Amino acid sequence: MNTATKLGAFALGLAAVFGGAVGVGEIVGPVGATAETGGQGSGQGGEHAHGGGKSTSAKTGTAAETETAAASVPGGLQISQDGYTLAPQTTTITPGEQTDFRFTVNGPDGKPVSRFETLHGKKIHFILARRDLSGFQHLHPTEAGGGVWSVPVKVPKAGAYRFFTDVQPTGAKKQLTLGADLTAPGNYTPTALPKVEQTAKVDGYEVKLNGALVPGKTSKLTLSVSKAGRPVTDLQPYLEAYGHLVALRAGDLAYLHVHPDGEPGDGKTKPGPEITFYAEVPSSGAYRLYLDFQHEGKVRTAEFTAVAGAAPAAQAPATPAQTPSQAPGDQGGGHDDDGHTHG
Repeated sequence: MNTATKLGAFALGLAAVFGGAVGVGEIVGPVGATAETGGQGSGQGGEHAHGGGKSTSAKTGTAAETETAAASVPGGLQISQDGYTLAPQTTTITPGEQTDFRFTVNGPDGKPVSRFETLHGKKIHFILARRDLSGFQHLHPTEAGGGVWSVPVKVPKAGAYRFFTDVQPTGAKKQLTLGADLTAPGNYTPTALPKVEQTAKVDGYEVKLNGALVPGKTSKLTLSVSKAGRPVTDLQPYLEAYGHLVALRAGDLAYLHVHPDGEPGDGKTKPGPEITFYAEVPSSGAYRLYLDFQHEGKVRTAEFTAVAGAAPAAQAPATPAQTPSQAPGDQGGGHDDDGHTHG
């Protein structure tokens, strides 16, 4: 897969915060990243891996300690990294109304960046989800000029949202995932995280998840796509891959975006029914996984709840400042507006 040269990665695999991509599958998000997601951990500049190791410096406040502290921060939790800052032009949107959402990525000089490397066919990948992990959207902004990016955003329900941008400014050492909050005013009742299931259904398709997340170890995850009981063997490339997986950690929305093992046209990767990823998570906990795949000209999103290690104790719904997850029937997603269907 052309992760280092094309995207720096945006698909499936969890790393340390989430780790780093291991094996052929690579991580793309800041919770353990490859060059694709410009992770924020040590070794992330091209490998989405969050180490979180201790500083070897004997003094506090040293450059080594500062670097180590930055390296331990999961992807997507920072609005600024390596001198680059995500600057939304508004932080409030109206539920049910389409908004021309605009933002810039400002460079070390404080000015909007106008040149970016292409990552899996796009200069910027825009991910949006409500704080309870519902309403997932994967969008692609367009350039409005002067370093300003524009993307139509519509959320059906009120609540606190988080958006993420996978970018690599030209001249930057690695890919970055920057995140910021959005608010959709109104009555907000967060829902509990959906239960763990190995099968997700979306738009007549059934996607099965095989494999388990093991804290501190690389886990092989295989997703199999079928329709009407028959394996789908003609998946279509979407953003230069047969599948893209985003993972959000329950509790803080630490983000990671990775690509599958292999790529279309490499002579060995089959267009389904199976899509294989490698994931490494550093700790026990619940995660929400979102798999984008394309078939018959349309992109669908299958969603799963996965738990690494022991199942977490039952918790009351989180407040907007916390992070509950999406419950069945509360999709609140906007992928349908972008040609996506959610399960």
